[in-house]
Amino acid sequence: MNISISLLLGGIFIYLAIGAIIIYLIVLIIKALKKYIRSDGVRKEKDRVTKSLGEALKENRTRCKMTQEFVAESVGVSRQAVSKWENGTSDPSTSNLLALANLYDISAEDLLKTVK
Repeated sequence: MNISISLLLGGIFIYLAIGAIIIYLIVLIIKALKKYIRSDGVRKEKDRVTKSLGEALKENRTRCKMTQEFVAESVGVSRQAVSKWENGTSDPSTSNLLALANLYDISAEDLLKTVK
């Protein structure tokens, strides 16, 4: 008789422990969802501040007072290629991106920091 009561109490304890774990996980999920919902303003601000690679390239070109033709000749590509990079139709290769950063006197890391 004592063994069956021990087994019954052990089973009840296991179910209570599992229930407590499930409740704890639900509480964690609710906290995470609340935090995510409250961060909406931060996410919107980040989207507003970040820009496309093309926008960053055009911004740096105009900051340096260079034409697309000058940039194209300096990097060794066509003016149309520079235009496509700036309007987002295509992206420069890694070597061209490094050349652009060097031309704009900015590190490639700084060039890409604000890019989505």
